Amino acid sequence: MGPTMIDISRETIFALASAPGPAGIAVFRVSGPRARHVAEIFDFRMPCARVASLRRLSVAGRQVDEGVVVWFDAPNSFTGEATVELSVHGGRAVYDSVFRALDHEEGFRPAVPGEFSRRAVLNGRLDLTAAEAINDLVNAETEAQQDLALQQMAGKLADQFNDFRKDVLAGRAQLEAYIDFTDQDLPGSVIEDVVPHLARLGREMRSFLDDGRRGERLRSGLRVAVVGRPNTGKSSFVNWLAERDVAIVSEHPGTTRDVLEVQLDLGGYPVIVADTAGLRAVSNPVEKEGIARAKSWAQNADLRIVMLDASDQKDIDDGSIQGLDPDLILVNKIDLEPLEVCRHGVLGISVTKEMGLAAAVAAMTGLAKGRLSWGGGPIMTRERHRSALTAAAAAVERAGGLLQNQDPIELAGEELRFASEALGRVTGHVDVEAVLDIVFRDFCIGK
Repeated sequence: MGPTMIDISRETIFALASAPGPAGIAVFRVSGPRARHVAEIFDFRMPCARVASLRRLSVAGRQVDEGVVVWFDAPNSFTGEATVELSVHGGRAVYDSVFRALDHEEGFRPAVPGEFSRRAVLNGRLDLTAAEAINDLVNAETEAQQDLALQQMAGKLADQFNDFRKDVLAGRAQLEAYIDFTDQDLPGSVIEDVVPHLARLGREMRSFLDDGRRGERLRSGLRVAVVGRPNTGKSSFVNWLAERDVAIVSEHPGTTRDVLEVQLDLGGYPVIVADTAGLRAVSNPVEKEGIARAKSWAQNADLRIVMLDASDQKDIDDGSIQGLDPDLILVNKIDLEPLEVCRHGVLGISVTKEMGLAAAVAAMTGLAKGRLSWGGGPIMTRERHRSALTAAAAAVERAGGLLQNQDPIELAGEELRFASEALGRVTGHVDVEAVLDIVFRDFCIGK
C-alpha cells in the first residue's frame, strides 16, 4: 500500500513553474486546500476540471492580465491536491501583480524548492525514484540523460526495487511461518526452502550493483582528463572542443596552472573534459600544485586522453606520461612532424590545422558510449540507490549464512526485515520522511 493522503489542513502553496525573467508566458502553479479560492482572488469563474479556459484576472477591480486557467480537482492532479495553473503573460509587472495577490492571501505561501513533487510523493502520486527522475529530466542536457530520466519516470527502477523487496518479504514470510511453529522440528526444511531462495536473490542484487556506476556517471557526466607535457596542445584542443576560449593558449610552458573543466555533449552523452597543467619537473610552488591537481584529477577520471607532441618520438613509443594509463593517445602537430607510429588507440591530429579532429571526437564518443550506454533496462542513478541495495544485499547474505549455520531463525528474520526496509526507502514505501530532504534539496522552485 502506498503512502496515505497528507493532512488537508496544510497551507496552500504557489510558485512560478516556468523559467523566471521576461517571456511570452509565465505559468503559476497553486496547490493545496484553498487552491480553488484563486478564482475569488482574481475575480473570475473557475472553469470545469481539466478544461483550459481564457479568463480575465483582476485584483481589487483592476485588471492585471488575461490568461489561461486550468483547474485540477483532488486527487486528479500532479500533487494529489486541488491545483490551479495560471498561464499569464511573462512580463515583470504581470508577474509581480500575480505574486503579490497570492502572497497577501491568508493561508497561501510561496513554495520551497521541490515542494510540489514532495507533496506528490506524500500523496502517493509518485514514488521517490519517479520524483528524482522529474528533476533529472528538468536538468537533462543530452539525449542519453533525457532517455534515462524518462525511463525512470516510467517506473522501471521502482519496479526493480519493488521486485527485490517482494522476494525479501517472501523469504521473511517463510521464516515467520516457521517461527510460529516452534514446536516442530523444521530447521532442515528452512535450509532446504529458504537458503536457495536467498542465495539466488543475493546474486541478483550483486549483479544489479555491478553496473560500472553507469547511471550515476550519466547523470553527472563522464570525467575526461586531457593530460600531457607542456605545450603539446592540450588547451588548444579543449578550446576547440568547447568552441570557445576556455583555457589560455601560450607558447610559454606552464601557462595552465589549475584544472579547467568544460561540459560537452558527445554523441548524446554528457562529458566533463578537463584541461590540466603540463606534467614536468618544476620548482615553482604554484605550478607544482597545478601539476599535483592534474595528476589527481587524471587518476580519478573515467577516461584519460594523453596529448603528445609529434616531434617527441620517445613519448610516442612509450605511450604513457608519468605512469598514467591512457585510454586514447592524441599525437598533435602532425602538420609539422608526420606521425610514423600507427597502432590502436593512437591518433595523429593538428589542432591548428584542424587535421584528424573529427576522428579524435569519434574515438572519444565511442569511449564515452562504452562507459555510459546501457541496454535500456532499469539502472541506478544515485548513490542513495546503490547504498540501499548494497546494504540489502549484505543483509540477505547474512540471513542465508545464519540459516546455514542453524543459528536462531529469528536472527535471519531480523536481517531480512532490515533488507526490506533498506529497499523500501528507495521508492518511499517505508521511512519516507527520513529521505525527503535529501531527495528534494536540489529541486528548482515550482517542481
